[in-house]
Order: sequence, then C-alpha cells, then structure tokens
Amino acid sequence: MTAEEATKLEAVIKTDLGEMRMEFFPEMAPQHAIAFIKRARAGYYDGSAFFRVIGRGLIQGGDPVLKENGAPRSRWGTGGLNLLKDEFSDLKHIRGVVSAVRIPDKPNSGGAQFFICAGEQPQLDGKFSAFGLINEGLHVVDQISQIEADENQKAVKPVKIISVKIEPKKVEPYKDANVDEMRKEVLLKTSMGDITVALDPVLAPEHVRNFLKLVETGWYDHTAFHRIVPNFVIQGGMGFTREPYKYHPADRWVRNLPGEFSKDRKHIRGTLSMARADDPNSAQTSFFIVLREAPNLDGKYTIFGRVVDGMDILDRIEQVQRQGEAPLARIELIEAFIKP
Repeated sequence: MTAEEATKLEAVIKTDLGEMRMEFFPEMAPQHAIAFIKRARAGYYDGSAFFRVIGRGLIQGGDPVLKENGAPRSRWGTGGLNLLKDEFSDLKHIRGVVSAVRIPDKPNSGGAQFFICAGEQPQLDGKFSAFGLINEGLHVVDQISQIEADENQKAVKPVKIISVKIEPKKVEPYKDANVDEMRKEVLLKTSMGDITVALDPVLAPEHVRNFLKLVETGWYDHTAFHRIVPNFVIQGGMGFTREPYKYHPADRWVRNLPGEFSKDRKHIRGTLSMARADDPNSAQTSFFIVLREAPNLDGKYTIFGRVVDGMDILDRIEQVQRQGEAPLARIELIEAFIKP
C-alpha cells in the first residue's frame, strides 16, 4: 500500500457506545497510517477496547491484551508496542487527532495502540506520531472519555471496540461542481408550508456549494427556524435546533466560509443570505430570509439566492408569537431537498 492510497481510505470504528470515522494523514506518518489500515483489515482491533480515559482529554485503545478474557488490569496498555519508528510531525494534537501510543522516554516504541484527543493537547505536539483525525463521531469520543475510571485513568468498564473496518473515504457532495451544476432550486419543507429558493452560484459560488452540500446530506432536516424579527428577517439552519439528534455525519464538512459580499445585489424582500459572526469569514450553516428591504445588510452579508415560491409562508412565520426574537412554537424545517 502507498501513502497516496491511504489518503483515499477511512476507518469505521464501531464501539459499544457508538460509531466514529477516521481519515488518515499518511503524508505526516506514513508507516503508522498504513500499519493501522493493514491491522484493521486483518481484524486486529476487533474485540479490543478503549481502556484508558481522561475526561474531555483523550481515550486510548488498540491493545491486543484487552482481547483476552480476564486479562489483569496490570497488563492493560502493555501489548502491541515496540513495532514502529517514531514519525513526529508538525500536525497538532487538536480535538479529534489520532496518534500512536509509545512507551514513555523510549524512542521508536510505538505500535498498534493509539489514542484519540477529546480536547486540544498541545503538550503532546512533536512528541507522538499523529496519523489520523476523527471526522465523524466526536460525540462518541467525548462520551467514552467521560466513563468511570480509577486513579490510574483505567476504565472501570472498558468500552469494547466491536470492529474496525476500512472503507473508501466519503466524497464531499458538490466539492468540485461547476457553476452550471449548481444552478439549482431547493424546496424547504417547513411545518408551516413549503418555501422554494433559487440559488445563485455566479454571485456566491462557495456559499451555494456549501448550501447544496448540506441539503444533499440532509444536514438541515429537522432543524428549526429559531429567530424571527418582524419586518426584518427569519433565521434558521443551526445544528443545535435539530431534533431528536444533535449530531450529524455531515458535521465533518461544516467549516467557515470566505465572505462573498456583493456591491450590487441588495437585501430586498425574499433575499436568501448567510448569517455569520463578527468575523466576515465565519459563515457556516445558518441562513436568513429577508422579510422587508434591509439596506443595512448590503455588502456585509453574503447573498446566495432568493425565494421564488412561498412568500405567503414567510408572512405566516413572521406572525408567530415570540419571546424576544425566539418563536414560542417550534417552526421545523422538516426536510430540505434539491428540486430535479
């Protein structure tokens, strides 16, 4: 196997507490990435466990000793080491990074055991061989990190690794789509009626690409319109409003977008625009629809489409009773889909 081949793969780690996916960085630690893939394909990790935890810090697993029934706690963490040479790099131990366990103060002692950062661990940078990143299922990492442990950080009840499978890496929808391929209409099916928006990839190609990706993956489904400002905007598209699940597989593709502000297009009634924080390049998922002309937004927020059907639904939503800007009744975005 080559490093290039490894970049096209990801591991699906199935545990007692849920599933996570890991992509590989073989350009940083080729031998560690390739060795993990080969072991996973051979079933090496199946039946092992995450046995060491630091709450919101890290979780450790991959020791074959944990596959033995009744293995004494004193042996946990001793197996599968002294197999690989160190491959330190400038890859930071941020949340989600996967790195190789090694014996303290012993060079080239890494092997099969690995740990996953549940939180940022800068003290580990340049001292451990980081070779991957959890791109789905970080909430599972969090959950495992908080299980009960003894004074040595060993889990009272280890979390079983049911299986580790290697699959082709998921492809991000619309990542390479051109402008013509992104000229789409999207139907927003809400609990108060349907709204159709036409997207403008010429005006804001990266925002349209992002919106189509989130729609295609179902990221917006079962979220809600959480903000209503009469005579101004309605706003939705925040992950915290999703019910019943708070996490989504497409979270891996949520990232900040560069501002695509227009000097010519105005925030008139029916305009679809992207919400953001103070940073002009901080838009991610939340969008708003303008209810009345809002010139104070022009050139400051990215317009990427307009409502072409369902303005009457916007008017109905505008009339919903509120506490401040929050609607008192849930206005659900039941489903968003791309029209054929």
